[in-house]
Amino acid sequence: MAAADASEPAMGGEVSSVGAEDDAATLAAGVQVIMRMRSLRSNFFEETLFADPAWDMMLDLMEARLRRTKVSISSLCAAGRVPATTALRWVKTLTEKGILVRRPDAGDRRRVYVELSDSAAEAMMGWLSVARQHLVRAAA
Repeated sequence: MAAADASEPAMGGEVSSVGAEDDAATLAAGVQVIMRMRSLRSNFFEETLFADPAWDMMLDLMEARLRRTKVSISSLCAAGRVPATTALRWVKTLTEKGILVRRPDAGDRRRVYVELSDSAAEAMMGWLSVARQHLVRAAA
């Protein structure tokens, strides 16, 4: 589930591939299932075996974007399921690569929100589209 402040709309632009609210909600629910499935692995295997904080953070931010919610730095670090220092290094790396965008909260300068860049969100939408096609084919 996206670690987001649902009381405020996200600042990022629309994801062009999603036209209707229902489509965005359905896709967000799908991202949420992916995140839950990733989390369930720790019930069967040692959690550190599958550490992939960058991907977990990107999934969290994609869900938040689809739901039009904001994600704080601290919530994003929690989504990475690694120590805060490791998560912050990933936030820095992903920001430097243009995947994440940091935005200060206009009402509280101590708080910073993070979102996917438009190009990263487009790439995530492409991945989700291909993943959905593979799942539909596998189910047929």
